[in-house]
Amino acid sequence: METKNLVSSFYKYVKIENPAVLQKEIFQLCESMGLEGRILLGEEGINGSVYGAEDKINLFKESLRNNILLSDIEFKESETEKIAFRKLFVRIRKEVVHSGLKVNLENTADFVTPKQLKEMLDKNEEIVLVDMRNDYEAKIGRFRNAVTLSMRNFRDLPKVISEIENLKEKKIVTYCTGGIRCEKSSAYLKENGFENVMQLKGGILKFGEEYPDTYWEGKCFVFDDRLAIDLNKKNKDTLNNCAWCSKPCDDYTNCHNLDCDRLFICCEECKEPNNKSCCGGCKSSPKRRKEFNEIGNQLTT
Repeated sequence: METKNLVSSFYKYVKIENPAVLQKEIFQLCESMGLEGRILLGEEGINGSVYGAEDKINLFKESLRNNILLSDIEFKESETEKIAFRKLFVRIRKEVVHSGLKVNLENTADFVTPKQLKEMLDKNEEIVLVDMRNDYEAKIGRFRNAVTLSMRNFRDLPKVISEIENLKEKKIVTYCTGGIRCEKSSAYLKENGFENVMQLKGGILKFGEEYPDTYWEGKCFVFDDRLAIDLNKKNKDTLNNCAWCSKPCDDYTNCHNLDCDRLFICCEECKEPNNKSCCGGCKSSPKRRKEFNEIGNQLTT
């Protein structure tokens, strides 16, 4: 039977006394199993994604849960035919998701499970879904009728909170990709006068696992080489357009001009003719992003 490849994402806010010890253990564990990915560790917790064969992913999960600090850590998984990561990084950071928010994590909002959220939406309950991701993520996919914010980075939340000032007395459900940003943002909202805040447990990825083809529109942006994944295969409507031909499109590409490297929306037909670049100037730039073949080997620079 053919082996499936999975991407497994996880996080947990937990006090880690010596992140360097856990960093070494996790790196050696992943390396021994041939897993690639990106994992951030710090005194406040862990946040990461790993990519590899299903059996190895399952062993990794079992091993991680053997650590008493992480025994109840939850995983969100998606099957992939694309290479999600080409290298392994296990790094120590002050924050496992960069926010700069000075919040008390004891003030985080109550969780709403995917099942509970779907029931609320099925019943047309008076709730407001608020997207706590970056604006470029929401451009290609979001919950139906969700409120999105004009923040380029999560740390911009204090600058844009005024955009939802009118929702302070509303029943709010915050959501993000896997849940980690909502832990801090829901506490920040509560500490800034929002009266009735909840957060989606497991984020978009968990909701998509349990209830695909329902209330999600477009694709879900992910922070790996896939850049986006499908959560609704029944409704193929796209929310944006190709930067070159303006055809409906929701596929992100990194501009291959290394001096630019910005994300832009581009259809498959326009990638090669435009040198995988976002504009005419970048198209002719000699300093190019590396190319890889299907098994991840470098082809050109």
